[in-house]
Amino acid sequence: MNALADRVADRNVASVFIYTHEAHPAENYGHVTSIEQKMQHAHDLRDKLGIARDILIDALDGACHRAYGSMPNMTWIFNRSMQPVYKSDWTDANSVSNAIDYFLDVTERRKDREKLAPFRVERLDYRNQDRDAFYKGLERNGPRAVEEFRNAF
Repeated sequence: MNALADRVADRNVASVFIYTHEAHPAENYGHVTSIEQKMQHAHDLRDKLGIARDILIDALDGACHRAYGSMPNMTWIFNRSMQPVYKSDWTDANSVSNAIDYFLDVTERRKDREKLAPFRVERLDYRNQDRDAFYKGLERNGPRAVEEFRNAF
């Protein structure tokens, strides 16, 4: 996502990461009990994963996360009027890139005075499911996160 954000930054596209909470809290990164602890978790995530985009911290009670669907790895794209134009229950850079490119093209077409009418689309996208990388992320939180996830499935 950093590379995508860099690619479109000169096209007036902003990209932010909203830190909500750890999806699988454990020994290293447990359930947060203060906004200071939540900020530290977000800083650690930024540093360990190399997140270069701005990071916003959700309220301690997760109000933003709940307002936008409560999924663990969502992406939303809003137009300049703050109307949602893309919503995905899982972040996939290819899908997000495709959507951004589409909406940038729509912007250019409108500048060329093309008459466009909006309509809704629903589609099923596919992402690479890298189990090793997923478990490595769980391990960052602690052994309990890995064990609980394995036991759940």
